[in-house]
Amino acid sequence: MTDIAGYARIVDEAAARATAIPQLTREGDFTLEDAYAIQRASVARRVERGERVVGLKMGFTSRSKAAQMGVFDLIHGRLTDAMVIEDGGIVDLARYVHPRVEPELAVRLARPLKGRVGIAEAWAAVEAVAPALEIIDSRYEAFKFSLVDVVADNSSSSGFVVGAWQTPPADPSNLGIVMTFDGLPVQVGSTAAVLGNPVRALAAAARMLADAGEGLEAGSIVLTGAATPAEALRPGVSVRAEMEALGMVGFTVAPRG
Repeated sequence: MTDIAGYARIVDEAAARATAIPQLTREGDFTLEDAYAIQRASVARRVERGERVVGLKMGFTSRSKAAQMGVFDLIHGRLTDAMVIEDGGIVDLARYVHPRVEPELAVRLARPLKGRVGIAEAWAAVEAVAPALEIIDSRYEAFKFSLVDVVADNSSSSGFVVGAWQTPPADPSNLGIVMTFDGLPVQVGSTAAVLGNPVRALAAAARMLADAGEGLEAGSIVLTGAATPAEALRPGVSVRAEMEALGMVGFTVAPRG
């Protein structure tokens, strides 16, 4: 039997202490269902320490990235208030092990979204949208992991910055995005890279939670998935993402101490 509580303690402490750990699967195989159980248990430990779950992040929304991992469905991780970074704020790399950043469309729900829903119903539940940057950080040594490893590690959820919330556009399926480091473009893409339409990722979030007997509540924030490949962070860099029609979001990495 998989030691859910034991594995949850390992990944939780690794994240809290910014310490690299060996892959959990080195100690024995476990299922994707077990991996999500580990994720829930590790996040429950955070909640016990006073953190509050504020939403969900979606992963493997890029078909090419999913194919590389041999994955045929999306994955998700939990977002807590302790992961929030202020727009324009300072990020300390000492909090992370292998920090990378990727631009995304963030949505905030006006009402609960539960069960198997279509794109129209999912989009109708959205109150506001914003450009966002997600800091992903696998705690595994050498940034190497299997599918179940990454899911158990809260799908690399680590930090996120959300820009100004705005009225949802009529069609978010092809919004251009430019991510810059110190004013120089490092990634250019579009929300079309997220399943052809990031609203599909939102509908998938509702479906996946429903399969676990859960749902998205009003006020939940959902990061719909990376619109470009991730970029490794380095000390002192100024990171910005500009999304068509929605404006800019960014942060600065603290210089090396």
